[in-house]
Amino acid sequence: MHIMRRHGWEIAERLVTPESLVLRRRGLLAGALALSAGSVAARSALAAGDAPATAPSDTAPLGAVGPLNDKYKPGRAITDEKYSTTYNNYYEFDEGKNLWRAAQKLPQRPWSISIEGMVAKPRTIAIDDLLKQAQLEQRVYRHRCVEAWAMTVPWTGFPLSQLVKLADPLGSAKYVVFETAQDKKVMPGLNSPFYPWPYIEGVTMAEAMNDIAFISTGMYGKPLPPQDGGPIRLTLPWKYGFKSAKALARITFTDKRPVNFWQALIPEEYGFWANVNPAVDHPRWSQARERLLGSDEMVPTVIYNGYGDFVASLYADLKDEKLFM
Repeated sequence: MHIMRRHGWEIAERLVTPESLVLRRRGLLAGALALSAGSVAARSALAAGDAPATAPSDTAPLGAVGPLNDKYKPGRAITDEKYSTTYNNYYEFDEGKNLWRAAQKLPQRPWSISIEGMVAKPRTIAIDDLLKQAQLEQRVYRHRCVEAWAMTVPWTGFPLSQLVKLADPLGSAKYVVFETAQDKKVMPGLNSPFYPWPYIEGVTMAEAMNDIAFISTGMYGKPLPPQDGGPIRLTLPWKYGFKSAKALARITFTDKRPVNFWQALIPEEYGFWANVNPAVDHPRWSQARERLLGSDEMVPTVIYNGYGDFVASLYADLKDEKLFM
């Protein structure tokens, strides 16, 4: 008898990827109001409640969060911190959502990022040295998970383009590949043979240089907690959330398109681009609506998650690509 064990994702249980499907596949593969009130008021209001402790205060990015950049208004209220820091996908720790306590074991310092591939000079840079060279700012972005839930978060960080310029890639580089941390001492999920570790994500150079692509080092005016990808993560608000790789450890510039983690696992369901589109359903559930984290409210999903004015031109000449999976 074939037993199917399902996990507690927020979408309807019948739509959740059963473990048997994943095992079989692996075998085969061998807001605006919050902004107008000002960033300080928003942080103090949202810090209230019983949100979990974040990373220790001595990991704060030089004690700075930077000015608020309100160019990209989210158009909806900021999600209460206690929800966005306790409801997380992070398969390196657990397949469920309630993993924030386990994630606290991931050390946030010392931390360094290796920059490799088609660059003028490969190097390894410590996160605090990187932050000294970055122009930190705050941005409030909408986040849309492929599982049809959403949140709105005030991030601290800097444009990905700053990191690209620092890396000094060769003109022949076409893609930026992100590899996340692998610490088997504290990440039990890495011991599973059924997933194509390490977690890999990638974007084109054009996407990386778009101003809306962001590197996050904090949220809610605090250091980025480990369960949300601390100490440093990718934030691509116009794409489904799995594209925003957490706990960055290696960044590689290449002329070959990478195969991302979920694409390697289930290629018929997950592709390279993963741009948000309510008209293109996941093979097993609708993407037309999304649940706002912390409530039962369902709202319509917007193409490119509402950021089409800033990113749609990136794909004008890619009509033959599967841009929305």
